Formats: sequence, C-alpha cells, structure tokens
Amino acid sequence: MAARPKRCLVRRGGGRKQHGLAASCLRELRQKASGVLAIDKALEPITIVLAEDGTIVDDEDYFRCLPPNTKFVALAKDEKWGGRSPDGGTTWLSDVDEVDGAAEKWKQLARQLKDDLSNIILMSEEDLQVLIDVPHSDLAEELAQSQTKIQALQNTLQQVLDRREEERQSKQLLELYLQALKNEGSILSKVAESETVPGKEMDVVDTGTSSTGTSAKTALSDHLLAVLKGKPVPELCLDSQDLELVVKEDTQALAAALSWDKQKAEALQQACDQELSKRLQQVQTLHSLRSTSKGKKTLPWGDWLSSKRKK
Repeated sequence: MAARPKRCLVRRGGGRKQHGLAASCLRELRQKASGVLAIDKALEPITIVLAEDGTIVDDEDYFRCLPPNTKFVALAKDEKWGGRSPDGGTTWLSDVDEVDGAAEKWKQLARQLKDDLSNIILMSEEDLQVLIDVPHSDLAEELAQSQTKIQALQNTLQQVLDRREEERQSKQLLELYLQALKNEGSILSKVAESETVPGKEMDVVDTGTSSTGTSAKTALSDHLLAVLKGKPVPELCLDSQDLELVVKEDTQALAAALSWDKQKAEALQQACDQELSKRLQQVQTLHSLRSTSKGKKTLPWGDWLSSKRKK
C-alpha cells in the first residue's frame, strides 16, 4: 500500500520564499521541489536537507518518520547548506511567497492546486470555501489559467463541498436511526427485566466520563478540538493533515480533552481513519490516471475536472 502524502515546506538554498507541497515519498518530494522551485535540469540531482540543522535526508524510511509540515531546503548540484537564517530560522517562515497570513490564505491554497489538483480531495471544508469565494479573475491570474477553466474548477470545489454535506446528512440520519433502535431495545430490556424480577431496583449506570486521575494531555490545537466537539460528523470538515493528527492521538488523551468516554473517542478516530483512507485512495486513483495520460507530467485541467464531475 502506498504511503500517505504529507505536507512539506520547501525552499531553495539561500532563499527565503517557502512553498508548500504534498509528497508521499522522498523521490516525489525531490521531483515536486525541482518543479515548484524552478531548478534547472542541469543542476539536478538536488539534495534535500532539513532546514533546521542541514541534516541530509536521503533515506525513504527517515523521510516517512518526519512529521507533517517539516521544513526542508532543496540544494542544487554542488550547492552547500548555508546554515539557518540570522533570526534562528523564522525569517523565511514569515515571508511565504509574499503571502501575508490568513488574509492571503487563498494564494497558499491556490499554489497547492497548481502543484497538484488532486490536493482538492485532501483539503478541509474551510479551505474549499476560501477558494470558492475568490474572484475568478484573481484565481485565474494566480493559477495562470483562463477564467472559463477557473469557473469549472470552482464548480468542482462546490461539488466536493456539496457531496460532503450530503454524506454528513446521511450519516446523521443513520446515527439517529441506530440510536432510536438502541433506545427501543433498552426500554424493552428494562421492561422485561422488571416483569421477571418484581421489586428489583434497576442499577444506575453512569455513562459519563469517569475520573481516572490521569493527566494525559492532547497535542491537538484548541481550534481542532472545537471542530471535533462542535461539528456534526467532524471528519468531513477536516483536511487530511488534521485527520491524521486525530488518528495518531492517544485515545485516552483525546477523550479527556473532549470530555467524552473512551468508546466515543475511539469511534471518532475510526471515522477519521476511514475518511483519510478514502481520500488517499481517491488521490492515488487520480495519480494513476495522470501517469497513463499519454506520458504527460500532469493531467490536463479540463480532463481532470471532467473526471471529477463524473465521479
């Protein structure tokens, strides 16, 4: 089974502009880094090092162990790592392709699509909505595409959102139905028990979260916890990176952070894992289509969008 793509942040040696991309292996990271950083073929093969300390990343197993959003530097042929930036490595992080924080978030998301359109599948509902709300002309200029194709792209983004909402409603109806069956079964069971053993008092079951005395803490952000606790079917709202974080989180710590019992937390993690697997399978399918598309490096925009609408 192919490794799951994870977000990486990469820049040129000596450069300050950072690019975000998704890669499932070191080979793919090198290929995408060469493209997004416009490194000339004559200067390949490139060397990938950690931006933090210049450690050379030349082993696939080591790459897989690195967390999402690890910062890398791509060194062209005969290029040397020049050390961290004077401010301890934070200067280049604050200058991400001249994008100013959340106000220009759509540009960062647009670059992800420019790098690989299948990143649509991995985005959160919030990210999808941000791209839908961008004026056609601005997004067309950023992606160097015609406004007609951008309109088709935004229609596809809206269809992905609509499909997730339909799935959410279906899951909610199923949960209500199963809960109703469970409640009905519980009532019938209690009635039968009371008739069999008259006068016997029913035990009071405490379904709340018991105090275990542990101090397990979660590494999830407050925003992510709020989404998990407040949104119906939260796995459909999150991007793939957040889904992976939830799946890898300690179940006991997650339950404590959400004030849930362990079973409910486990069910959430299973739902997130299933959603993540489904999205990654869709991405792999699209990559397979691309690789068989007449040897072209990328699937043409029109063909990709048409294939999405047919699904």
